[in-house]
Amino acid sequence: MTAPEAVGAATATGDDNTVTRQQWKWSVLAGMASYLDAGSIVALGSGLALFQAYLGLSSGAVGVLAAIGPNAIGCALGAFVGGRLGDRLGRKRIYKYDLLVYALGVLCIALAVNAPMLFIGTFVVGVAVGADVPTSLALVGEFSPSKHRGKLLSFTQIAWNAGPVVVLLLALALSGLDLLGIRIVFLHLVVVALVTWALRRGLSESARWQSAKSQGTAAFKAIFRGNNLRALAWTATVYVFWGLAAGTAGLFTPYIVQTLHAGGQAAGVALSCAGFVIGILATIPFMRYIDRGYRTRRVLWGAGSIMQVASYAVFLFLPFSVPVIIVNIVLFGIGAAIAGEAVYKIFSQELFPTLLRGTAQGFTFGVARTVLGVWSFFVPMLAGAGIGIIAALLVACLVISGAVGFFFMPDTSGKSLEQIEAERA
Repeated sequence: MTAPEAVGAATATGDDNTVTRQQWKWSVLAGMASYLDAGSIVALGSGLALFQAYLGLSSGAVGVLAAIGPNAIGCALGAFVGGRLGDRLGRKRIYKYDLLVYALGVLCIALAVNAPMLFIGTFVVGVAVGADVPTSLALVGEFSPSKHRGKLLSFTQIAWNAGPVVVLLLALALSGLDLLGIRIVFLHLVVVALVTWALRRGLSESARWQSAKSQGTAAFKAIFRGNNLRALAWTATVYVFWGLAAGTAGLFTPYIVQTLHAGGQAAGVALSCAGFVIGILATIPFMRYIDRGYRTRRVLWGAGSIMQVASYAVFLFLPFSVPVIIVNIVLFGIGAAIAGEAVYKIFSQELFPTLLRGTAQGFTFGVARTVLGVWSFFVPMLAGAGIGIIAALLVACLVISGAVGFFFMPDTSGKSLEQIEAERA
């Protein structure tokens, strides 16, 4: 047995409550799925207006483009399929090859000279990141010590924020080059994907998955029964409604800023970048506290939910201007770090048995991105009428996500995956 396999085997049979150097390395490599996912979303968002002008796309076509890509339906399809295959065939088989598909899709976008190239590349990228995210996160959850599982899964959220920061800084630095600058941004993602693919080739299969697989398989329909169904409903509700606000912020901030004349391309990119930097800074202390018990998790979630509701409520009472946008970005950035995707990632690993873990998260991730895809189709048209309708709808979504998350949050903190599975069975 190799050293990495020995580490994996140890975490499959019992936690030593310390995080090894190997586990940090695996978290980084698995977390690159989040880097590439968010990076591609924001790169597309940064270039929407430029591609629209270059190719003569209508507002409806922009909506379709947003709906089929990494932020929405393409990603949903990849998550549905990739999550299930990860449970049936193993985590490694999926994340070993999907980044090559991702690189090809991004390259197609970078070199797009017509609408078909842009649309095909966007869809392929969406499918690839959708397949990678649930399998990569399952791997992190399965090798993490129980008292540090939240920390390592939250670390992938730093990668999720880092991708957009790098993309947006590049877009800002290259804004003078217009569309050529956006093409260079996409080429950077091709390089990162290929480097990550090369480094991932040395990763071992999840020992927890191997142990569970040796005892048989789990039918897909099992996620719709008993406690699995309740967990599925809870994680889906929390993530679907939260994801509408997060997806709008991540993909459409530069576009809305320009469309509503609050600022130009550089201003839109800079404001969006600031939000992700705030997300990184807020996630760092969150990593320290998320494993400190059930009550701590609920307090963090409640505080973050209130901040996110307030972040979009300001648009209902104040004019859409740069100072108000900054208030929105600060409140949403901090709130989302402690009551957003990181928490969804943690519970998606803790609430489902090993052979349904990828399937369940792929399902909820896919449903969320499908709903977001439908929503994304209408955002450009709604933005033309002002920010009020968008803000009111997102406030309602964040209230639902926050309330369901707070009042129905399960108590799983600090327990091993085997203990949680036994209790829920």
